[in-house]
Amino acid sequence: MRGKGGKQRLVPVGRPAVHALDAYLVRGRPDLARRGRGTAAIFLNARGGRLSRQSAWQVLQDAAECAGITAGVSPHMLRHSFATHLLEGGADVRVVQELLGHASVTTTQIYTLVTVHALREVWAGAHPRAT
Repeated sequence: MRGKGGKQRLVPVGRPAVHALDAYLVRGRPDLARRGRGTAAIFLNARGGRLSRQSAWQVLQDAAECAGITAGVSPHMLRHSFATHLLEGGADVRVVQELLGHASVTTTQIYTLVTVHALREVWAGAHPRAT
């Protein structure tokens, strides 16, 4: 996949997402592609064209609503959560840097501040000598 600035990106995908993507590629995309001009894009709109940034955001909003999530959700929030969960799970910051496509590890280290904050909260709430 190509990301911002044309950089090639590795996109890890779990088994449920692979099955959903396979189903879309076999059953959904061919019908949409017939309506368009033959774009190579994976995700297509109702007219068979490339899904716009705004349309992708709307798909995310609709999915959040279906899941009962009332707080605002954005692609950046998903990206931030992805990085934070990896770091909280013990992933090396350099690996997270590569997955996010950051040129500098300093940019990725912003996400470690969230995990330090989370650690402080857990410590303050769970340790008998914290207060």
